[in-house]
Amino acid sequence: MNVSSINQTKPKEFKDIFSFFLTALLGASINFVSQIFYRNYFDYATSVLCGYLTATVLTFIPTKRYAFSAGKTGNTGREAVKFLVIALVALIVQVYVAKYTLEWVANPLFPTASKLWREKGSHVVGMGMSFMANYFGHKLLTFRSTGMYDKLRSRSPRENEEQF
Repeated sequence: MNVSSINQTKPKEFKDIFSFFLTALLGASINFVSQIFYRNYFDYATSVLCGYLTATVLTFIPTKRYAFSAGKTGNTGREAVKFLVIALVALIVQVYVAKYTLEWVANPLFPTASKLWREKGSHVVGMGMSFMANYFGHKLLTFRSTGMYDKLRSRSPRENEEQF
């Protein structure tokens, strides 16, 4: 690998991370604000779930268009399925991390803080972990769907040994 190919790779990776960060920031903003609204009607875990679902629906198009160049595939159906599978995993991560952060960390360690601060702090922790699950899920599925995974598998020493 020469210096020019390294220099070309870094801006692409930076652009991918930055694009994903911006679409995630949009989703996080929608998630954060809508959860406060839903909290007026539901228990904490359900309001976190509803906030996440609202953000997921509203950010599908920007994510498809800008993050990881998914908009260039021309296959919206396949992209929607990938997006929804990753979103489901990230949803589970967010709801459970937020719920247990509230129960196991925020409530016992910060009992004098207002309920809103404990809940929103826990929600932000859940959102952070969800962001990581989302990012790595998209990277993994993008990696697998580009053919790079198959190329690496074909070069694997174990793969080649099994062929003989």
